[in-house]
Amino acid sequence: MPGLDRKLVEHRLPIKEGYIPVKQARRRMSMDTELKVKEGHRTEVRICVDYRNLNEASPNGVYPMPMADMLVDGAAHNQMLSFMDSNVGYNQIMVAEEDIHKTAFMCPGHIGVFEYSVMPFCLRNAGATYQRAMNSVFHDMIGHSLEVYIDDVVIKSPEEGDHVSNLRKAFIRIENIN
Repeated sequence: MPGLDRKLVEHRLPIKEGYIPVKQARRRMSMDTELKVKEGHRTEVRICVDYRNLNEASPNGVYPMPMADMLVDGAAHNQMLSFMDSNVGYNQIMVAEEDIHKTAFMCPGHIGVFEYSVMPFCLRNAGATYQRAMNSVFHDMIGHSLEVYIDDVVIKSPEEGDHVSNLRKAFIRIENIN
């Protein structure tokens, strides 16, 4: 998948002043898992990175997140609702080029060092970055034909006959941004 255009959104990793980087201890993995990683079996193995130190060094964002109960109220009196979960949406947002090195992690043995060029789910303010992207994408539709909460989109229609049209508009918008 091509990902979202950096002009629309990218995830930044600011660091609090005076923070000293932490080198984490290396972690072990079984030889079987190590071989799968070496061979590139990404569908079989998911490398989990502990970003607690990086998250502690990053200031909390100030982007206002929607209130879930208000979104539920906004969808409550519609005849038709469709729910979409953008389960791989986080991987469509690029990490700012100057911050990619902050996501570096090392795999055991001779596998190597890697960096995320797309936003991993576990970083501080990742949800806010995603919400900001969705608000930009659907800015003129939010509150009218859909509601967005981070990676969940609800297409809503007060009249059943309008629902296919509202779905089509949302899908066209999604297609237009890749």
